Order: sequence, then C-alpha cells, then structure tokens
Amino acid sequence: MSDSAFETLADSLLATLEEALADHVDAELQGGILTVEGDAGTWIVNKHAPTRQIWLSSPVSGARHYAFDATSGQWQDTRGGDGLLVILATELGVELNWQAS
Repeated sequence: MSDSAFETLADSLLATLEEALADHVDAELQGGILTVEGDAGTWIVNKHAPTRQIWLSSPVSGARHYAFDATSGQWQDTRGGDGLLVILATELGVELNWQAS
C-alpha cells in the first residue's frame, strides 16, 4: 500500500468514527488523532504512518494495532483478534460501519 493510499484510508476511517461516535460520546479528531471520552475512560485512535497501521489505546482492552485487510476492506488486529470496528462498537456500545472507498 502506498503512503497516499494509507493516508486516504486512515483519514476516512478516523473522520467516519468521529462522526459516528459524536452522538453518543465526546469524540474529537485533531491532527490524525481521535480522542474519545466514554464512561470507562479515554480511547485514543491514531494513524501510525511508518507501519501503515491504526493504533488503539483503550481503557478496556489495552493497546492494539490494526492493519488494513484489502480482502475484507476492514482494519484487522495484527495479532489475530477482532477488527477495530468490532472492538470499538463493543466497548462503546455504539453501532459502527465503515467501508474502504
């Protein structure tokens, strides 16, 4: 994946997450970092360009890294766990949908 393709996918994901979460929790996207304030604490979702990954810091599940899977069109856990949207939806109690475009 090229740098520009990663940036496009990551920016689309973060903007979509901010919009989807804003009605349920305090979510703010600034400089490629999405900060989400929920009942259990603070979630940080950010893009990590050197590895072309999305990184999550969660007060519930800890730190996780996600790489884009072209087959599913989703960000998948690099250690084989659930995808990013599944984790965030479960932990925040919000339905989340995003598809690569």
